[in-house]
Amino acid sequence: MKSSTYLRILVVLFLLTLPFVNPWVRGDGVGYYAYVRSLLVERHLRFENDWRHANPGLRRYSVDGEGRISPDAYTRTGQLDNRYAVGPSLLWAPFLIPVHVIVVGLNRLGVGAPADGFSAPYLVTMALATALYGFLGLCVSYGLAKRYVPAPWAFLATLGIWFASSLPVYMYFDPAYSHAHSFFSVAVFLWYWCQTRSRRTIAQWMVLGLISGVVLDVYYLNVAVLLLPLLESLRGYWIGWRKPERDWKALWSFFLGNLACAGATLAAFLPTMITRQLIYGRPLRFGYEDFGPSHWMHPALWQPLLSSNHGLLTWTPIIIPALVGLALFRRYDRELANYSLAVVVFFYYNVACHPEWHGLSSYGNRFFLSLAPFFVLGLSVMLQEAGRWFTRAQTAWVASRVVIGVLVAWNLAFIFQWGTGLVPHRGPIYWRGMAYNQVVVVPAKLGGAVRSYFCERGAMMQRIEDNDVRRRQEGDRQKER
Repeated sequence: MKSSTYLRILVVLFLLTLPFVNPWVRGDGVGYYAYVRSLLVERHLRFENDWRHANPGLRRYSVDGEGRISPDAYTRTGQLDNRYAVGPSLLWAPFLIPVHVIVVGLNRLGVGAPADGFSAPYLVTMALATALYGFLGLCVSYGLAKRYVPAPWAFLATLGIWFASSLPVYMYFDPAYSHAHSFFSVAVFLWYWCQTRSRRTIAQWMVLGLISGVVLDVYYLNVAVLLLPLLESLRGYWIGWRKPERDWKALWSFFLGNLACAGATLAAFLPTMITRQLIYGRPLRFGYEDFGPSHWMHPALWQPLLSSNHGLLTWTPIIIPALVGLALFRRYDRELANYSLAVVVFFYYNVACHPEWHGLSSYGNRFFLSLAPFFVLGLSVMLQEAGRWFTRAQTAWVASRVVIGVLVAWNLAFIFQWGTGLVPHRGPIYWRGMAYNQVVVVPAKLGGAVRSYFCERGAMMQRIEDNDVRRRQEGDRQKER
């Protein structure tokens, strides 16, 4: 099939999955969504109403039964402590602004939903926009992988990361989180860097800087991907300096390009710095300092990969061949492979140093979804390399589809367990019980749960939230003992 045919298949699959979009805001999503809702509806950046409308699991720590917010929830500037990034709200805004205008207009005619940012038109729009950004990230990643491997392998790798990673949870089930947006922004950044790497003009450096700023606005840990232009520039300076007579033209060109890129990055990062100034009184205070010191000299070296508490490889094993493929990618593009591996290692080190490397309530290790474009690239290379082990191309294609299919089925069943509370949202899980559920419990409960999801979703989400609150209360009582 032609590569365009595979892209059309991706579009059809995306449309078929849209009914699974879940228009709710909970957990970290409350903070991400608060910026656009508060500014759009209330014309300010005070988030009291967002906290009062938060899910019980979040509200119980800062809002009492009468809707009064604890003084401890405020910063020294008098603002609510909203440490979450503003970037997702920036990406939702183009969709939510026209929806708000329409809802306000209908309200003036005496019809329509409340124009409060919490009603169905807003939440459905937010959720659909998140799914769209996730899908665009997949399309960009597919196009990038297709530069290095034939379209079938790139297509299969894209499907694998789409349905056998943490992406379905944050693209559909918890759409107010930032991870689908982060995947999209990093994918665009990686694509544009590759598109312009051979000879980048000053204007292109500025565009790369603007994308870099958005990447940081969306998720602070994405600073790791800026290693790509940094390492590229250092290599360019080294080559220009080592030439017998110094290539001053090349060195000056890189310097001007880096200057333009840094200026554009700073300009695009201004929304974050403005919100940090308003909330914390400092433009570069991000709010995570209160979590306690990161363990820079003593990172949780293996736990983010292998722990039963949301380990990246144990929960989403498709990342294993993706990482192997990223190492093998050095046969295809040595420079990009080396830079990509540096990005992955640096990103991993930052996560490992964080005291909450497990992501608390997380499916898999959700932090690493920022690296999904690199995983698509690595998995596509791994599939092609593995295909060479077979004497017949058709056998290789069938075997690869079977392996990806098994990983997808396993992951979707695991997501079902996590979403319905068969395994805890927080903390380590019991692998033997999880495996038993995969084989016995999930097939028995799947049909009824799918019907509930489509026919009585509100009640189902309430049960999930109640179970999560109950488990957190039990955990708090155990800590007190």
